[in-house]
Amino acid sequence: MSDKYLQEELDRLEASGNYRRLVPAEHFGCEVETGGRRMLNLSSNDYLGLASDLELRREFLDSLHPEDFRMGSSSSRSLSGEFPVCGLVERKLAQMFGKEAALVFNSGYHMNLGILPAIAGKDTLIVADKLVHASIIDGIRLSGASFSRFRHNNMEHLGNILEREHAGYRQIIIVVESVYSMDGDMADLKSICGFKRRYGNVSVYVDEAHAFGVYGPSGTGLAAALGCAADIDYLCGTFGKALGSVGGFVACSGVVREFLINRMRPFIYSTALPPLNWMWTGFLLEKLPDMDSRREHLACISAMLRKAVSDAGYPMPSDSHIVPVLIGDTVETVRKAAALRAKGFFALPVRPPTVPEGSSRLRFSLTADMTEDAVSSLIKALEDEM
Repeated sequence: MSDKYLQEELDRLEASGNYRRLVPAEHFGCEVETGGRRMLNLSSNDYLGLASDLELRREFLDSLHPEDFRMGSSSSRSLSGEFPVCGLVERKLAQMFGKEAALVFNSGYHMNLGILPAIAGKDTLIVADKLVHASIIDGIRLSGASFSRFRHNNMEHLGNILEREHAGYRQIIIVVESVYSMDGDMADLKSICGFKRRYGNVSVYVDEAHAFGVYGPSGTGLAAALGCAADIDYLCGTFGKALGSVGGFVACSGVVREFLINRMRPFIYSTALPPLNWMWTGFLLEKLPDMDSRREHLACISAMLRKAVSDAGYPMPSDSHIVPVLIGDTVETVRKAAALRAKGFFALPVRPPTVPEGSSRLRFSLTADMTEDAVSSLIKALEDEM
């Protein structure tokens, strides 16, 4: 493939308004500085404000000894990268979710890319929500399993697929996210778990990436908040969003954990996370139950913004701290994002292929370290642009 062809493709992306650029930025709490301007950061997934909390960082660093500062693991976990802290963190996760076991991965993308190909095969049907994350789609494709996608959050469509197909496969895996990253809406986990109880060969895979830390008792996610975590076979999440760390995880049975250790290629062939990252994650997991005031504040400012966007006449799918403004036209979305940045709000346009054609949007990601006054100022700026 020649550079000429690649440049032509880049030119096409730029002409359609879908060209992406990396923007260097300095971070200051819930604000970001780029291009000489400091703005409210509405594109961060630091939902509880933990990644930017200097006091937490100081407390963690003060608890360490010089020998704790191991910045690299130098090996996969199956070789010499299995440090004692790995087991401590995974046992803590299993205890938090009421599961037999847990397994940590280098990232949420690694998690979704690797679990489904390990557990699924040609005798498996994967039934996934139409709007699951790209990492899940990649994992499904690598699995070699048959797959079907049901209309977003449409339980009738999901039920029809299961009734039609359940007798033809050894196992069926329903795959959903608990909170969807582009619309901010929530899966009907109770109905999904009801399907599992109805059909003996159905298991449930839930990615809680955008819910872990934010919902549920002690921040254990939407499934725990709804009382159905016990019915979920693969309860997945990430540390890189609300927890302010790095890595992904699955809480599961002991058998599933051992199977993944033996069969999951991204786990087997990746150098392990550095011990210092594991220690930071463990430190934050211990703090998570005491973050109710942050969760309550985040819920409050999210409700403020959702109401303002809905009152302005925009569709409001969101029930969460992720609040989209659905504009449709890509060029107009890019223009509105630039106008908001000029007013001090770091909002980036979300365009195809991240979202379907004709559904470009501004996506506001709120964090618990934002004040009500800051969100009120955002609402005023939005009213001016709408």
